[in-house]
Parts: sequence; structure tokens; C-alpha cells
Amino acid sequence: MNTAKPESIALFCLTPGGVELAKRLSALLPMTCFTRDELLEPGFLPFDGGFAHAARTAFARDSALIFIGATGIAVRVLAPAIADKFSDPAVIVIDERGQHAISLLSGHMGGANALTIKLAGLLGADPVITTATDVNGLAALDTLAVALNARMENFRAAVKSVNQLLVSGKRVGLWCDPDFHEALSRCDVRGFIPVASLQSLPPLDGVVCISLARELPAIDIAHWKLVPQRIVAGIGCRRDTDSALLATLFARHMAAHDFDPLALKAIGSIALKKEEPAINALATAYRVPFYTFSAEALREHEHRFTSSDFVRQTVGVGSVSGPSAWLLSEGNISGETLREQGVTITLGVAH
Repeated sequence: MNTAKPESIALFCLTPGGVELAKRLSALLPMTCFTRDELLEPGFLPFDGGFAHAARTAFARDSALIFIGATGIAVRVLAPAIADKFSDPAVIVIDERGQHAISLLSGHMGGANALTIKLAGLLGADPVITTATDVNGLAALDTLAVALNARMENFRAAVKSVNQLLVSGKRVGLWCDPDFHEALSRCDVRGFIPVASLQSLPPLDGVVCISLARELPAIDIAHWKLVPQRIVAGIGCRRDTDSALLATLFARHMAAHDFDPLALKAIGSIALKKEEPAINALATAYRVPFYTFSAEALREHEHRFTSSDFVRQTVGVGSVSGPSAWLLSEGNISGETLREQGVTITLGVAH
């Protein structure tokens, strides 16, 4: 699922007018500008391997691409690289006079719609947005997922179903755990019907539930669970711990706290464990980053947790999982630490 923000922008221009417009934009927004050799000016890079190769390389590398020129050129050059809206970067096309900014690819998941509006504002241009939910003044499930940094089982099918219901004028409810009321208040939820309780639903054609919970109450209508990534895990273990053992203990600990596996946001441990196969395998399996901390950083917080003299003699700090989870969650620890078979796991909830 592509939840990238346009933090890395590549701009392509092919004409003198495009170069002038690129200079205006690059003075207002960080980006890397590419153009033909004969149009190169300070601050511009040449097309490495030709225009098509450079554009497709940026498509795989950057969060957003801007083309100054005809929409058809952008479509033809990117066609072989396009996968789907869940993984492609944002692509925006602007005419060289700066009159229109067009959201071409990944309007929701890649952030092209938002970036198009921002670019149009900078240039005084008309933003051209064609996604059905937006033109009908509605929110979208994929936009909501991006805003909440959330995941969902069968996400592609859910986006298609929910967004189709919304643009068809159907009644789609939106319920969230109390912990997410504040975050949801900052999201675009136009078209969704607020639901106060899953036990007493109003007449609906479906309901989206925002929750970290492993299981939801029984719901007798079509429903989808959107799971924000908020759970962090500090992990300590012996060298060469069996990967299957760590995976089993971790899944059991998450279940004991009633956390959906999709809620995991990051894993942390001491720097000495950076190459530990079992922890890296766990991070890969859950598709989350694995962060490591120095023994000095962990020692600042080890007094908050049960320490082990053996662990201190081995790695230089008496507790690894607890301080790691503390740092990842900024002190918001959840429940007790699991200690079993040479493994310690501490969970926290990040904001």
C-alpha cells in the first residue's frame, strides 16, 4: 500500500517555457529538476540515459513526479512503469504557461491531489482533480487510510467497495475507538455517517470501523476495519534466537493485548541486535521498520523497568525491550513485558 507523502519530487521539462516555470516552482518548493542538455541551466540536471529512462527511474525512486508539458507525453513515457494506485507515486502535469495543474496518477494514496492543489496555489493555476469522490465533494477510504496511517485486510477490494458506495449515494457509517476521536476530527470524512455505537447502528449500507482491536463486536451489515499503525514493540533476545519462536511469542503477546497485527508500526532493540536474523525476519513479515538504539540511550530509561545483571554484563544495559518500547512510544507503554525462553517483548502505543 502506498502511503507516501510527496517528500521527494522530480520535475521534468522539455521546453524553454517549461524551464522558466520549473525555476519558479523550484524556488518555492524543494525538488530536483531535469531537462534536455541544450536547455541546462544552474540547478538543473540532464536526462541520464534519455528522457524516458530518467522519468521511469524517478517513477521508481521518488515520491512525486511533475511534468511540465502535454499530458500525453507523460502518459506515454510512464505507461510501461505504471502498476496501480496503491503503489505508484504521485504524478502531476502542468502546462508550460502554468494555467492548469492536473492530478494524473495516485491522487489519493500517492498524494497527487493534495500536491496538485498546493502547486496550483503556488502558481495561481486551476487544479484539475478528476477522482470521483473528490468531484462529488466526498471523502474516500484510501484518503482516510493515508491520513490515519492505517492498514486494512483486502485493502484494494475495500477501497473499491466503500468508495463506490459513497459516490452512489449509499449510507456508509464511520465508527472509531474513543482513542481516535481527536485524530478523526482532523480528517476529511465528508459523505460518511458518524456512528456512536456499533451496538445500535442507524440504517446503513455498510460501516467502516477504525480500531486497534483484534476483534470487533458482531456486526450484521457489510463492514470494514481500518487499523491505524500505532503499536510499537521493544524486543530483546538471545543471539540466534529461533525466528519461528520469536514470531510465535510476538503474535501471542499482541493477541493477549487484543491488538490487531496490522496495528504494528515499528520494532526496536539495542544496536548490537541490528543484524539479529529473528528480529529482522519479524520486521519483514509485518512490513515495519526495525530501529536500534545505543546502550547509552537505553540506559537513560532502564530504571523504569526490571533489569537483569546478566543482560547488563552482556550488552551494557540491564533492560532492552522496555527502554526500546519507551523510546519508540515516547513513554506510552502498554501492559506487562513478556519474558519467556530468552525473549523479552514490551509493547507501547505511539501517537
